[in-house]
Amino acid sequence: MKSVAYFISDVHLGVNPPGAVPGREQALVRFLESIKETASHLVIVGDLFEFWYEYNDYVCRNHFDLLFALRELKNSGCEIHLLQGNHDFAYGDFFPKTLGVAVHKELLLEIQGKRLFFRHGDGVAKSDFGYRIMRKVLDFPLNRFLFREIHPDWGMALARFVGRNSRKAGQSRVIKMDEYLHWADANLKKHGCDYCVLGHHHISGIWNVENGIVASAGEWIKKLTYLRMEAGELSIKEFEQSC
Repeated sequence: MKSVAYFISDVHLGVNPPGAVPGREQALVRFLESIKETASHLVIVGDLFEFWYEYNDYVCRNHFDLLFALRELKNSGCEIHLLQGNHDFAYGDFFPKTLGVAVHKELLLEIQGKRLFFRHGDGVAKSDFGYRIMRKVLDFPLNRFLFREIHPDWGMALARFVGRNSRKAGQSRVIKMDEYLHWADANLKKHGCDYCVLGHHHISGIWNVENGIVASAGEWIKKLTYLRMEAGELSIKEFEQSC
């Protein structure tokens, strides 16, 4: 019986910064294969890719094994949800139509008798004011149309270049965890939830707040961590790669 839910975030496929786990995309494929028998739900809480953009007749072939593994997991009976992150917000209809994976900005789910609210977490901290302005610029319909007119190979190369530089610029950013917890606590109350699951800040943890519990799976770059939910309880796990 499929009775376990799994949550991961911030995989950032398409880039391998210093200290990244070697072969982590194939490790993710093995992880997806390993949960087929138990997974009732999989929620990817944003930034699965370092960059994602859809064209009418183009899908990045570098991630074929992963895309196939997601479809196989979906076909096994697992309900899969994908949240937009700050790196991969430009999803079209490829995931829902081709893979059966629902895409959301934010998500409410009932799992194992618990009510959960999911959001990637970009822009929720007060200190992310500059990012909120930049996001509006990047997501402006005209700008997305102009980017679509660039040849896909050039567009992907440009996106990776910008991503590398923004990553370097963000290395000195101080994570103000209390801002995330305050926002999550308010949304637990607003949506009447037991859990609020966030990503974005790359810090794994489970925190008790006034109106419920806040959790984060961490990241899948330097550590292959994820959240496991069984019998209504969340725990943090790390995927162990077999030799």
